[in-house]
Amino acid sequence: MSATTTSPAPGAMIGRADEQQRLAEFVTAGRGRALVLRGETGVGKTALLDHAAGLALGAGQRVIRATGIEAEAGLPYAGLHQLVHPLLADADRLDDGSRAVFDAVFGYTEGGKPPSVMALGIAVLALLSQAAGPQPLLLVLDDGQWLDDASTDVCGFVGRRLAGSPVTLLAAVRTDVESRFDATALPEFPVRPLTEQDAAVLLDHRHPQLGSQIRRLVLEQAQGNPLALLELPAHFAGGTGEDMPEDLFGQHTVPVPRRLQHLYGTRISALSPQVRAELLMGALDGAGGRSGQGASGGARYRMRDADEAVSAGLLDVEPGTGDFTFRHPLVRSTVVQMATPNQRRAAHQALAQVHREHLERRATHLAAATVDPDEDVADILEAAAESVTRRGGALAAVSWLTRAAELSQTHAGRSRRLADAAFIAGHAAQLGQAHRLVLADPYAGPTESPAAVLASAYQALYQNGDYRSTWRQVTAAIEALRDGGAPESREMLVRLSDLLLCMSQYAGDAPAWERTIELLDSLGDVISERTWTFCHTWSDVVRYGAACGARVEQATGDLPDLEPWEVTRLGVAAYHLDVLSQYRPHLQRVVDRELQTGAAASGIVMLHLIMLDQLAVGEWDEAERRGRRALDLAVEHGLELFAMQSRGYLAHLAALRGQVSRARDLQAEVDAWARPRGLGFLTQLADAGGALAALNTGDYETAYLYAVGVTAPGTFQPFAYQAPRMLLDLVEAARHTGRAEQARQHALAARDAGLPQVSPRLALLTYGALAMTADGEQEADEMFARAETHPDAARFPFDLARVRLAHGIRVRHVKGRVAARQLLVQAAEAFDRLGAEAWAQRAHLELRATGSTPRASILNLASLTWQERRIADLAASGLTNKEIGKRMHLSPRTVSSHLYRIFPKLGITTRAALRDALSRSEEDSDKLAS
Repeated sequence: MSATTTSPAPGAMIGRADEQQRLAEFVTAGRGRALVLRGETGVGKTALLDHAAGLALGAGQRVIRATGIEAEAGLPYAGLHQLVHPLLADADRLDDGSRAVFDAVFGYTEGGKPPSVMALGIAVLALLSQAAGPQPLLLVLDDGQWLDDASTDVCGFVGRRLAGSPVTLLAAVRTDVESRFDATALPEFPVRPLTEQDAAVLLDHRHPQLGSQIRRLVLEQAQGNPLALLELPAHFAGGTGEDMPEDLFGQHTVPVPRRLQHLYGTRISALSPQVRAELLMGALDGAGGRSGQGASGGARYRMRDADEAVSAGLLDVEPGTGDFTFRHPLVRSTVVQMATPNQRRAAHQALAQVHREHLERRATHLAAATVDPDEDVADILEAAAESVTRRGGALAAVSWLTRAAELSQTHAGRSRRLADAAFIAGHAAQLGQAHRLVLADPYAGPTESPAAVLASAYQALYQNGDYRSTWRQVTAAIEALRDGGAPESREMLVRLSDLLLCMSQYAGDAPAWERTIELLDSLGDVISERTWTFCHTWSDVVRYGAACGARVEQATGDLPDLEPWEVTRLGVAAYHLDVLSQYRPHLQRVVDRELQTGAAASGIVMLHLIMLDQLAVGEWDEAERRGRRALDLAVEHGLELFAMQSRGYLAHLAALRGQVSRARDLQAEVDAWARPRGLGFLTQLADAGGALAALNTGDYETAYLYAVGVTAPGTFQPFAYQAPRMLLDLVEAARHTGRAEQARQHALAARDAGLPQVSPRLALLTYGALAMTADGEQEADEMFARAETHPDAARFPFDLARVRLAHGIRVRHVKGRVAARQLLVQAAEAFDRLGAEAWAQRAHLELRATGSTPRASILNLASLTWQERRIADLAASGLTNKEIGKRMHLSPRTVSSHLYRIFPKLGITTRAALRDALSRSEEDSDKLAS
């Protein structure tokens, strides 16, 4: 032993003064927080976690531990189950909603609603809050790099929201393994190797009889890695030799973990075959961690009769349970690497029998155990894929279906499962993988298979906006399957038909839609009523939409049982019928889950749908965030079609807000990309943004040209989805450019086409247009009254304010200033709340023309955003934050934050004063209008 070293106190940690101080502050701070320890294999992260857990227990805290297991990294929510399972058993006061969330993700119930990361994270926070009531709670997570993606996302969500709670989260991850923890944005603390002095102290304390030469070699080779300092001396015969070669473990360029793996391999080789087999079973099933629970409640394999491995320094014995545990994760991985393929397959087969009652764990082991085609195993993998898809695990489903195809005993079974895997991969934004999967089908024949056509067409459309090059192949594939009449072709016919509908919608072209409808009609009962609903609402809502409203509204009850792509198709139908608000709660529950571990392409469409509803109801700040997120994700996944669609929606929002320059830039970018590709859906969206931007600046001639580019006055161009949506744009532009007769014809055409029966928004626009263009004041007043008193008018605040502004201007000219004030005040307040600057300026100018100036209380009320005004009104009516959140699809905490901002704007400090403040503002408005 070196004379310069001193022996540490029994049980004390050697070195790590900075780390110990940081952890002591972290554990005893008394306020919720999260911390991630990062370091290489063997650097001492687990020892630091043990130290922190000991500090917490000594301070009277409860400690829950979990360990990431490589064998479970592909099982969604396996890691989360380790953390919350001990708490759920005692959660007798957990609300039914949170418990239903856990039941859904852990598969305790069938058909449960698949929650989003946010919904699940909120449920976890509720559970932790309840569990930490009697005593503070420390969550300790080791080997976080092996945590499944879904669990990591939830841990990140929860960890960022622990402030102020009695719960802390401490995790450890390896630096040499890519981890999803890299993106959680949680605070980190690096764990570095020991200093030379501390390394010498540790080595001398644990191996005091080492000779000087071996001691020097170990210190050089270990490079301050504590695990290496403890394990390397035992590799030398007798532990005291002076003549060992310095390059026994290779040059210093060889990483320390590889040297340790060699060391463990030597010990494993010396074990008896029976013990090695037992260790292999434990390693492949994730045994030997801190928790005996596996994913979704399946207990991991318990190793038996392995005392020999304990003596060899490979296993430890858990004091509380007597279970064998691997001394280090590197031991587990070395056991697996040293086993032969036959040994691994035999172990997986035995484990599949152990987990015969747990579908997904059984499927995992059978997939690895089976070599020859086996239809029974393929069926099990297929069932597991279906189960995990409904819980947001589309990526895992692709893997299982691909393996099921490899094990299929028939050509048809293999082709079908590869097609299913490709289909799900496509919706998961893995378009290249989808194409490779269909090309992997050796039985597809000399011509391109329907599955290959499907994958190629989705790839061309989503990545490049190209539908023209694959249109003929898609229609030809549908015709061939139709004429073949094989029963097994029905599923593929449905998928190709859905694709054709999608292509036709983006084409926005009458001939394309007419051909699509003709082809679908020829398929008879293959096409369901729901598919016809998609066709009618997506293609020409003016002509077909009125008959679809009830079906689309009733379908909201089916959403939890549908695949994500089916949910988005219904959501698009709801958009065209302006009833998206009924779909939004479900979309917000599942969108994060799909974007992270599920169908990412469908998730981006969900973001678009949520954004569109937020645009309609006046939640423009949230709409901006959704649109930007959709754009970023589309660019990240290489989905240029969705990126341009996001830019189109952002252009429309910019135009609404009066950000004319930004709106025009985005509109021009979308138009330049979409028009050469013949994507009428996007060129119409660009034209709508251009018209609205022009209206902002009073350039009515340009607005008129954009509007008539979509549809001629007095008609609604067949299959032009923006034609009815631009009704007021065309009418207003025509009136201001001396085309009053065209404006009137267009308003009458909307009435005659039955637009008020199609959707509530189109009813508001139609009656508003009729009021604007009425020949007499009686008709104008009647039509305006119909618009303003429509039951759903308040759901579309911008459109309602436009109608009020136009009618207020008319009333001022015909009936005088006093009669117009109330309408103009209401319009000005709405535009101010929304942040529609150009429209607000116009309304205020008109209001000044009546001889009135808004009072301070009115301006205070106008300073509220549209969402804040709705929350204020609901709170003033006596609703609780929870009740308000349920109505507005917000969490109670978000409602509370809004109220916190509302109070100072209204000059109040309590909720009780809210009703009086709103009443005073309304009274001032009435006085101003009188």
